[in-house]
Amino acid sequence: MRDIFYNRKLQLELLSKRIGALKDGYRQNLAILGDELVGKTSLVFKFLEGFYDSRTIAIYIEARPEGIANFARRFIGVLLYNFLSSSGIPLKEDLAYLLDKSEKYIPRTVRDARSILSSLTKRYKGAVFTELLSLCDAIHEETSKSCVVIFDEFHNLESLGIKDLYGQWSKLLIARKTTMYIIISSRRAKAKAILAKELSLLFGNFEVISVEPFDTGESEVYLKTRLGESGLNEPLRNFVVHFTGGYPFYLDIICAMLAKSGPESLSVILEELVFEPSGLLNQRFSNYLKQFLDSPYSQDYLSLLYMVSNGQNKINDLVHLLRRPKKEILTRINHLAETDTLNRSGDFLSINDRVFGFWLKFVHREKERSLTFDAKNQKSVFVACIEEMINEFMRDSQKCVTERVSELLRLFADDTILIEKKRLRLERFREVKLLNFPSKGLKDGLLGRSQDSVWIMAFKNDLITEDDIMDFSRECKKYRHKLQRKIIVSLKNIDANARLRAMDEKILTWDVGNLNRLLDIFSRPRIIV
Repeated sequence: MRDIFYNRKLQLELLSKRIGALKDGYRQNLAILGDELVGKTSLVFKFLEGFYDSRTIAIYIEARPEGIANFARRFIGVLLYNFLSSSGIPLKEDLAYLLDKSEKYIPRTVRDARSILSSLTKRYKGAVFTELLSLCDAIHEETSKSCVVIFDEFHNLESLGIKDLYGQWSKLLIARKTTMYIIISSRRAKAKAILAKELSLLFGNFEVISVEPFDTGESEVYLKTRLGESGLNEPLRNFVVHFTGGYPFYLDIICAMLAKSGPESLSVILEELVFEPSGLLNQRFSNYLKQFLDSPYSQDYLSLLYMVSNGQNKINDLVHLLRRPKKEILTRINHLAETDTLNRSGDFLSINDRVFGFWLKFVHREKERSLTFDAKNQKSVFVACIEEMINEFMRDSQKCVTERVSELLRLFADDTILIEKKRLRLERFREVKLLNFPSKGLKDGLLGRSQDSVWIMAFKNDLITEDDIMDFSRECKKYRHKLQRKIIVSLKNIDANARLRAMDEKILTWDVGNLNRLLDIFSRPRIIV
């Protein structure tokens, strides 16, 4: 992918800092976690592209569902290839050749590697994994070079069939400190569980780097950079940001097609990508869905995914609609959450990948429900859905933020949601009205009054300061209700000192991301600023 490294500077700097410290004797293992298509592997490749250190050998291994024998050959091959890469020796992707050429420089390591390869024919291969990793320590002892081992989608190592894989690895991580490990995973829930249990170590623990989709501002800059100011007008750019959820992969392929076809063809481009049987995203999503179709509970999974993508996303409502025991439905939901297909937030569920959710609702579900497959008619219906989606986004974009949040508050019905890991009850308001604050910094606000409490909200288009917090706190004291929820929303940023002051005053500080999470839950278009 091109140009997807906009605003990945912090992650690249951290990689450089941690790997640079290895040669000075400080080892800090890293775990790079993020959704599929968010650019984790590209981030690592971008770093390796510009990385050179004569005392460090970087070893990138894509962990695949495979047997230990094939994995061992790949590991040894990559290790020796990268060891020889700075030697001036012509390189071949041939294991026997690499063993022969390396033997002159690292005879003990090569001897150990040959021993591992010969043992692959034996019935018991339980120690092979740790023996492979120990080759890095052997190289260090022979050359003083340290290794950085990168396992992409590391959870696939479980397919090697190694008994107590993580237990063996943990012992090695604690005992041997000259090798650094970077593990990458698109299975966030699974990876976090492994890190919290199997790889939770006093020494050799993993520092987590989260790779998130671009936020609205970053996505906007990305589109302008790729397409130019005249490539797509601002309303359509904002729609693409909303539609893609800021995933670099989706932004990249849409930009590539827009560059060829022009901005007036956006709905046609989405139809080609998402609807057409040969479409890149249609094929991708169809393949992704197969993991659930092959399950004995496939109908449960499909029903849950269809309903959530259609906005029927309250857990209790789903239990009622499916007419099944709640425990059973929660088991299915937990599996979908463990595969990072669904997100659970309090009483609500959402599809993790916005574009996948769109495909479920407007492509897969419609084809499943079709009595007679009329491709031409279905295509027309799909394009109409896209155009209505764009129009709805445009209509909402014309409204001010306070009006849109006012409409959002009226949808609350005493359910709970998690925002920044804090449980929040979405009160059923009997009154929602606009507020005007007299302070210099804060002008616009909202008051929501429920049976038991009041919500007082303030909005600011630019940086929120300590003065803003104090002004807002004084305004809130004018309302005598005991139970108050005080929220200040920044459409740009919040000063660090202002955040601390807000905590003291028991004021929640939200950004546009928090508002958009709520809008997503209620199937409303996002706010793009």
